[in-house]
Amino acid sequence: MNFRYVHNNINVLNLKESIAFYQKALGLTIQKKKKAEDGSFELVFLTDREAKHNIELTWLRDRQDPYNLGDNEIHMAFITDDFEAAYRLHKEMGCICFENKAMGLYFISDPDGYWIEILPEDRD
Repeated sequence: MNFRYVHNNINVLNLKESIAFYQKALGLTIQKKKKAEDGSFELVFLTDREAKHNIELTWLRDRQDPYNLGDNEIHMAFITDDFEAAYRLHKEMGCICFENKAMGLYFISDPDGYWIEILPEDRD
């Protein structure tokens, strides 16, 4: 029996804002979308065009309050081939939420407060 890792889901309050963030901050593109016939939810799958793994953004029509992320100890991680340029972009966007210069990494926070670790390509 074999399994393949295909996506992670995160729920978002503002789908357009979240899509724009992931496109600008990480260069992700929309791979596919699904909308419930009754409009109660929308799914948007984002890809980096290299990995077979996607991020699934889920928007629920009736959700009004921000999601409770608890201690926010779960995160995604991305490797970049230009760490300095990525850092400048994220600093300009105002989305850097934690830096660990000793370890050579930092985190950004999306519009819903999910943390994303940014690593240089040459990191082991």
